[in-house]
Amino acid sequence: MTETIYKFQGTDDYIIDDELKMTMNIAIGMNKPLLVKGEPGTGKTALAEAIAKALGKKLIVWSIKSTTKAQDGLYQYDVVRRLYDSQLGNEGVEDVKRYVKLGKIGEAFVSEEQCVLLIDEIDKADLEFPNDLLWELDRMEFYIPETDETIRANHPPIVIITSNAEKELPDAFLRRCAFHYIDFPDEELMRKIILAHYPEIEEKLLEQALDAFFYVREYFELKKKPSTSELLDWISALKLSGLPVDDLRNDLPLMSFLLKKDEDRETVKGISGGLR
Repeated sequence: MTETIYKFQGTDDYIIDDELKMTMNIAIGMNKPLLVKGEPGTGKTALAEAIAKALGKKLIVWSIKSTTKAQDGLYQYDVVRRLYDSQLGNEGVEDVKRYVKLGKIGEAFVSEEQCVLLIDEIDKADLEFPNDLLWELDRMEFYIPETDETIRANHPPIVIITSNAEKELPDAFLRRCAFHYIDFPDEELMRKIILAHYPEIEEKLLEQALDAFFYVREYFELKKKPSTSELLDWISALKLSGLPVDDLRNDLPLMSFLLKKDEDRETVKGISGGLR
């Protein structure tokens, strides 16, 4: 049974804890979408990328915006282009399929091999958006009335749905998903993440960067707390700069790589000799 369940073990550069590993693999085994919540920078989007890489599968990404409609993920019918072609007397107007373009869900369903489908930041859309996808994600099919065609998944995709928890999602949608909340990495896990990206990092830089990073996150009231990706960028900047790293908590050099909002920079600025 263990051999059947545990398909995804993480990758060299994506460190995954045991609970998320088990949840992810069970979701794959049950053909259920996995809804992943967590604050920005906790690796939600990177999870889908890591799964595709580890399992050797194509990744299809549907990035959700405030204006995105559920229909966009299924297909789009270009009636304007068909009308234009008809007026010009172009050939093939009678073939409606020429004017139907599959969306990201449609692409995943017709894929010749199982793929990974990432529906990224679903909470950016309106409240009805998740409910509008219930049937399609549950049954792995949808109907195109313009062509009288039902699109069924040849190989049900591995579906990862991310949310920054900006909005509450409908109960009916939540019931159809496996769920995992990614906590922000503690210092021990963050150390492993850094070492995965910078295996040759000097011990002093590692310790000083970790100490300063968690100090900034926990001590100050910030509009946008620095995330894992920003810590990794900061470490890269420090390595390239050649600046001393003996007391990063107090010196806080190159903090523009950590803090992306002016008000946060001003908040932290008072404890350093000026951001460099």
